Amino acid sequence: MKSSGMKLEVEFDKARSVREHNFSPDIHDDIERLENEFLSPYGRLSSETPGRIRPEEACSIRTAFQIDRDRIVFSNAFRRLKHKTQVFLSPMGDMYRTRLTHTLEVAQIARTIARAMHLNEDLTEAIALGHDLGHTPFGHSGETALKEIYSAGFAHNEQSLRVVDVIENRGRGLNLTYAVRDGILKHSKGFGNIIPDDPNEQPFTMEGKIVRFADIMAYLNHDLEDALRSGVIREYQIPKHCVRIMGKTHAERATGMIRDLVYSSGPEDGELKLNMSDDMCEAMISMRQFLYDNVYRSSQVHAEFVKAKRVITELYNFFINDGKMLDRELIKMEMDGCKTAEQPIERTVCDFIASMTDRYALELYSNIFFPSPMV
Repeated sequence: MKSSGMKLEVEFDKARSVREHNFSPDIHDDIERLENEFLSPYGRLSSETPGRIRPEEACSIRTAFQIDRDRIVFSNAFRRLKHKTQVFLSPMGDMYRTRLTHTLEVAQIARTIARAMHLNEDLTEAIALGHDLGHTPFGHSGETALKEIYSAGFAHNEQSLRVVDVIENRGRGLNLTYAVRDGILKHSKGFGNIIPDDPNEQPFTMEGKIVRFADIMAYLNHDLEDALRSGVIREYQIPKHCVRIMGKTHAERATGMIRDLVYSSGPEDGELKLNMSDDMCEAMISMRQFLYDNVYRSSQVHAEFVKAKRVITELYNFFINDGKMLDRELIKMEMDGCKTAEQPIERTVCDFIASMTDRYALELYSNIFFPSPMV
């Protein structure tokens, strides 16, 4: 055992020596050279990003897309995702997905696909990690509430872009590359086609398009699993053809959807065309419809979302009329730099509400509207 340990130590020393010998003063350039060797012609090279809103000096270690990923991970908005609802309100139990776990699952699926197709993993991961930063508390009920009380045009994908451009860093934004910003803005498909017909709805990078697929693959899989865990649906209710084509377990479904996309896609007219087999595409559409009918619109989920919408609505109306308390709360949320004299109060309150976590909104609601016991 001792000799084995010594042998391993020698091997580690050799490997370390090789690595140290090969280190370049500018690691950033080394990584870009590796990208040139590994990426297919359809992948987006870090050296060919269209740039940022505000020009920056290049980092000697990280590529532009690695910097974007890091800025997203260290942002306030990313940390808040751990206390934002996916489908089932977070207080219902620790086993259910939140926006953070959803985001991590999307990133993992997207990276797997990107690597298999020789696309840029760093760009893919940055888009995936940032795609839901603008999601409201209480999931889509919060988004619906802001559509009704702020603007019918409110959409979480546009809010995600606003987070990285305006809200983060006390109003200075994260100054991400155009490729990541484009992927964040165009990640959402709503209830539209899995593969959109309108080219303008698609990101301009293949990595951004991959995240669109990864997003739906992730939520079809984990929302189904959470719905089964909660008892909202039973296994026998799942459409049989979906089980046959997609698989019975979480792992089978994830692997099946990823493989189908990778092996069904390929070059077409000089471009990489992302495709899925007719059977898999139809099964995914059927599963999505099943989830809408039996989970998202179920009486159990809907009843909680009605309550959540009320919380959002009453908080919004309160802060529209109480500028002093709004200022105090914006400082707590490190969002005070986002309020400007030129910006309508409604926009500021919308940004504030959308940035809250579920528990922050509930505690604030309780403090404002519930009577305090007399001491």
